[in-house]
Amino acid sequence: MSDPTGAAVASSHHPVQRADGDDWRTATTLAGATHWLLEHRDARVVVKYGGNAMTDPELQASFASDVLFLRLAGMKPVVVHGGGPQITAMLGALGIESEFAGGYRVTTPEAMDVVRMVLTGQVQRELVSLINRHGPFAVGMSGEDAHLFTAQKRYAQVDGESVDIGRVGDIVAVRPDLVTSLLDDGLIPVVSSIARDDVGDTYNINADAAAAALALAIDAKKLVMLTDVPGMYRSWPDDPTVVPVITVDVLRQLLPGLASGMIPKMRACVDAVAGGVKRAHVIDGTQPHSMLVEVFTDAGVGTMVIPADDPVAGQGWHP
Repeated sequence: MSDPTGAAVASSHHPVQRADGDDWRTATTLAGATHWLLEHRDARVVVKYGGNAMTDPELQASFASDVLFLRLAGMKPVVVHGGGPQITAMLGALGIESEFAGGYRVTTPEAMDVVRMVLTGQVQRELVSLINRHGPFAVGMSGEDAHLFTAQKRYAQVDGESVDIGRVGDIVAVRPDLVTSLLDDGLIPVVSSIARDDVGDTYNINADAAAAALALAIDAKKLVMLTDVPGMYRSWPDDPTVVPVITVDVLRQLLPGLASGMIPKMRACVDAVAGGVKRAHVIDGTQPHSMLVEVFTDAGVGTMVIPADDPVAGQGWHP
């Protein structure tokens, strides 16, 4: 509105405010991100979402806004998600015992029905809904859809022997066009880690492995793995220092000695970078906006996996 002289007057609901220190710091941060905005413009990035960040409502909302920020900043993000905590909770509620062998969930046909229901009917829909609060961007997909993922049955290794763990599979083929067409339309695919084999049986897929396979198939520039630790430790628990940078060759040699929970994530990073993804990152998803710090600042967080011929390979850690 205006006063009788015609001068503009601020509404009482939107008072004029002077910029304070926080505002100037925000502007400085945004200006400092210009290089990275140019560097990553139009880049495809696959984000693996899982762990404790999926069960905290505030972290869920933070993650959704960060993914949208990547899209609005000119990148082309894809989210691949699991849902271990939610699957375990639902199995328990239905009176179905959760059993693990060789680091994998034993997935009977009965349990597979629950896995599918939770991943595509609960976790995926919640995440799509959170992103779409900001606008019509996210599209939910399952690895089953139009055979986005094709799987084959895998067996776990327990004490040197192969053990049948039911409907658990490995991805052997990916249809990248299903995802790239959505990205080219400005959308954000949210992909559940489920796949079918050639005869139509459905399989539970490790979400870390699914994210790496998809990153390779769509020629992603980055793979970002969200977990619930700050990154890969040098030697847990003796040396809990986080390794900031490591080459794929060194990491491949260290894989057998890593903590069991970290092995699938770092193996996915090895597979992705060895296959042509320029960089893979393992970061703490329990820290709000950690993904933005990793992508748009010089400091970065977590552990970055790079090829041996990367310009910063000389900074890579050697045990």
